[in-house]
Amino acid sequence: MSRFEIKMPKLGESITEGTIVSWSVKVGDMIQEDDVLFEVNTAKVSAEIPSPVAGKVVEILYKEGDTVAVGTVVAIIDLDGEGTAEGETAHEETVKEEVPASQSPAQQEAAKPVVAEEERWYSPVVIQLAREAKIPKEELDSIQGTGYEGRLSKKDIKDYIDKKKRGASGDSKPSASVAAPVASKPSVAASAPVSPKSSPAAPVESKSSAPVTMPGVEVKEMDRVRRIIADHMVMSKKVSPHVTNVVEVDVTRLVRWREKNKDAFFRREGVKLTYMPVITEAVAKALATYPQVNVSVDGYNILFKKHINVGIAVSLNDGNLIVPVVHDADRLNLNGLAVAIDSLALKARDNKLMPDDIDGGTFTITNFGTFKSLFGTPIINQPQVAILGVGYIEKKPAVIETPEGDTIAIRHKMYLSLSYDHRVVDGMLGGNFLHFIADYLENWKG
Repeated sequence: MSRFEIKMPKLGESITEGTIVSWSVKVGDMIQEDDVLFEVNTAKVSAEIPSPVAGKVVEILYKEGDTVAVGTVVAIIDLDGEGTAEGETAHEETVKEEVPASQSPAQQEAAKPVVAEEERWYSPVVIQLAREAKIPKEELDSIQGTGYEGRLSKKDIKDYIDKKKRGASGDSKPSASVAAPVASKPSVAASAPVSPKSSPAAPVESKSSAPVTMPGVEVKEMDRVRRIIADHMVMSKKVSPHVTNVVEVDVTRLVRWREKNKDAFFRREGVKLTYMPVITEAVAKALATYPQVNVSVDGYNILFKKHINVGIAVSLNDGNLIVPVVHDADRLNLNGLAVAIDSLALKARDNKLMPDDIDGGTFTITNFGTFKSLFGTPIINQPQVAILGVGYIEKKPAVIETPEGDTIAIRHKMYLSLSYDHRVVDGMLGGNFLHFIADYLENWKG
């Protein structure tokens, strides 16, 4: 029997796990290539996962509602369409057979797939190193992680093992610097908030074990997406030293051009002509001119991105936010940008975005003007290093220089705000980048 493993796909940059919402197949079903197997939900997107092969479903290893690490096998397909439907019991027996009998119970526990909501997630490399060093799970849980959202990296576990060998940790107990249990990021599918006992060394702000009931106060737990947005925003502020510049832009030419062309544009392209395609074009050209902004940071290394992928924040009907991405925005003309932005916004609000639609962004635009806000100081969308805030366009009296002298006229004005990571973007670079966008919009020719 030729078997094919269906694994939890990577559904976006920085996404490490997904929750299986529903299965579209059951054990024993015959499927064709591209048939939908299951629906998965992450912090950024919900997607239907198709089968890359045809065959017979012989094992489903996780049930609906399980949160599974990226790369974990979730189902087995028999490519020959034969074989016995073994189900989850057979999978459990296989896992037991793979664990050497010489291992201690603690080591066997560390080798199990970590899918429980309260458990900390480890990569297979970390688990293997811990197993070889005979580090029990309780001790492993106590080691401070420096990876994304506190995860334990390969370097962390190797450094810890080296310190133990040198006697830096004394006996088999963890050293004082890592003795306190590390508060791992709570699973977004958890049914109850994490107990504050899980992180005694640091204050827990919004993860109290039981909500305080007060007269006249209704307590509602954050939904899954809002919880991850909250964690992502806090992480961004901790990681990046934010600086924000603001400029006022005279977009009178742009407003008049749009009024003149919007009807013809709609008849030709089938989408409404908004200001966002023009702003996106300006941003793409600015990123091409200042590639130092189209980067991310990895320790003391700066990663220059070869593609200009502009994310545009979209407010969803449930009050949450998602950032679909226009890939290679610098290669699209204005018509292509308008169609791409409109399509992504519709897919986002209909919950039809695919993993590729939200992956790989190198810069983000957020439109405060939609809610008639003049400007804001947006938080950087990690791992990017800058984000542009677009304010509301309003009419204002302004002093205009003419050959006959200064005069006061009614002009259309808009604020742009650029928040940037001061680790790699200094004031001169941030100011020049923002001025480039402002100048492009002020001198718009259409």
